[in-house]
Amino acid sequence: MISLPGLHSSAVPAQPTEFTSTVAATRTQDLAANTEYRFEVSFSRTLTIKVLSGTAEFFGTELGPSTTYSFKGTKGAVYTWHGCRLEISGDAESEYVAEETMMMSYANAHFALEGLRDKAVQRGELGPRVLVIGPENAGKTSVVKVLTAYAVKSGRQPVVVNLDPRQAMLSVPGSFTAAAFSSIVDVEDGWGSSPISGPSPVPVKMPLVYHYGLANPEEGKLFKPLVTRMALAVTSRLEEDKVSRPAGFIIDSPGAISQGKGGFYDNIEHIVSEFSVNVLFVLGSERLYSDLTRKYSNRPPEDSISVIRLDKSGGCVDRDEVYMKQLRQAQIRSYFFGSGGDNALAPYSQMADFDDLNLFKTIDASEENSNFRSGDDGDGMYGSSAEIYERIAPASIIQNSLLAVTTSTANEKQDIIRDSSVRGYLYVADVDETKKKVRLLSPQPGQTPSNAIVYGTFPEDIPGLLT
Repeated sequence: MISLPGLHSSAVPAQPTEFTSTVAATRTQDLAANTEYRFEVSFSRTLTIKVLSGTAEFFGTELGPSTTYSFKGTKGAVYTWHGCRLEISGDAESEYVAEETMMMSYANAHFALEGLRDKAVQRGELGPRVLVIGPENAGKTSVVKVLTAYAVKSGRQPVVVNLDPRQAMLSVPGSFTAAAFSSIVDVEDGWGSSPISGPSPVPVKMPLVYHYGLANPEEGKLFKPLVTRMALAVTSRLEEDKVSRPAGFIIDSPGAISQGKGGFYDNIEHIVSEFSVNVLFVLGSERLYSDLTRKYSNRPPEDSISVIRLDKSGGCVDRDEVYMKQLRQAQIRSYFFGSGGDNALAPYSQMADFDDLNLFKTIDASEENSNFRSGDDGDGMYGSSAEIYERIAPASIIQNSLLAVTTSTANEKQDIIRDSSVRGYLYVADVDETKKKVRLLSPQPGQTPSNAIVYGTFPEDIPGLLT
């Protein structure tokens, strides 16, 4: 097993110890060392936070002194190592100060990874290959953000991989993305912005995007092949990138793959195999930790995998489907219109004929009926002849939905279309079946692309995006 020292420091789950009033007036909040201010704010309200004195960080990213940060539709926490005073303004649905947090454990995890990165530099090898897993609402994405922010602060440029279609990163929900992080993680906008998302005070990231188009990794025939494709792209990139190579990569995963069936975790094992993962951080499930420890305990030294249990933060709250739907709509709106103020965007509206769109609909699990093309060998997962998409004509069903413009031509085989990265997304504002016209919203001006365009069932329709 790879030795990861310092990861066995225990911490008691955080409990709220001090409540503050939820009022719109500006107020101050003093935080003692090693405490954090946790808050929840709805999408209809805005909470602003400013560090008046001392130092503080938001999921590992340091907050600038006397800089006002605005939060909307956010469940977050401001942590301080040495103590600070905050100025807070606006309405929060919930807010309190926690005296016991998991940040020391997460910092220990970072320092352990730094030790592996130092060895990778000395040996000219690929750095730690990290997978963060756990059930829904266990805080996986928060841990990935903390580890990424600390790595960047240490002068590294790790690649972050998002395999959770319900959790957008530098793209819209429903996609898989990967990007090298050489600059800080954006405090207000989550991961930050990509070039086609418009201007940003934080340098933009250049993500590699693949379209999944389904809500659950257990649906359809896309998850495993896209994991394989993403793994090939990421490892090939790191072979050529001398800066990011020793930093390695950190993978965020969907909670659904952690449920398992009889101790068998097919999708987790596929990710581990394809990415050659050597560090597994398990959050929020002792059973998952036990099952994976048992599975990976007897591997040869050259292929050893460290399975490390990290405690779930007491600040993790369940994000119900109403909140997640609002979050997805906010992320999609931001993709086309920016975040407002100096970062507002003006998307391009254009009309297209039905014949201009080479449209393919993702086949999800509810639509599968084992119909394969002639010559299929029955392998619905990897066979190039498996039915992955259904070619469709534009119709009212696609109104208010997102379309993924791939880099593939429309006459390629379905597995080629599946494995093609995404150039960007279009929003279907209106469909006129009488005139056979479609009004599209695009982040950038230009002619309607002739590439293969994929329509999926996820994210759901977003009516009223233009109102």
